[in-house]
Amino acid sequence: MNWEAINAVSQLVSSIAVVFSVLYLGIQVHRSTRVAKLATQDAAATALRDVTKPFMENAELERIWRVGLEDLNALSAQDQARFFHAAYQFLKAFETIHFHYVYGLMDRQLWEGWRGLLRHYVAAPGIAHYWKLRPEVFSERFRKFVNGLEPPTEQRTVGNLFGQERKS
Repeated sequence: MNWEAINAVSQLVSSIAVVFSVLYLGIQVHRSTRVAKLATQDAAATALRDVTKPFMENAELERIWRVGLEDLNALSAQDQARFFHAAYQFLKAFETIHFHYVYGLMDRQLWEGWRGLLRHYVAAPGIAHYWKLRPEVFSERFRKFVNGLEPPTEQRTVGNLFGQERKS
């Protein structure tokens, strides 16, 4: 064998090795992307759970949230302030979820469920009032998205889930 033949064989082997390396890298990137999406989707659920869990564990916070959703005037000024803090956290969690969806980190079917839930809550009188007062604390992209949501035909939240508001 002469040097040209050896050089040609080594270039062929090198080329095949490069192709296999690129394929392997592609598989690893795909797996990594899938893991990142799953982690993001889990983080989204966790973020919203972190906001709503205190409502389940504390009857007074649940009452403020439930009543505030439907009738802010039924709350004292102090309770209205607590409701506004909760509304901010709730909407910020949804802003993060929306951000993940926009950047392709959220499965479309999961996103549709989140979007459906958000439609009901932003239509609730208490959150609608908060949204009118404080839209600037959210990104322009999220504001456009929320303002473009079509209200549900029957708005349902924990404040009126059964078709009637439970009185405190």
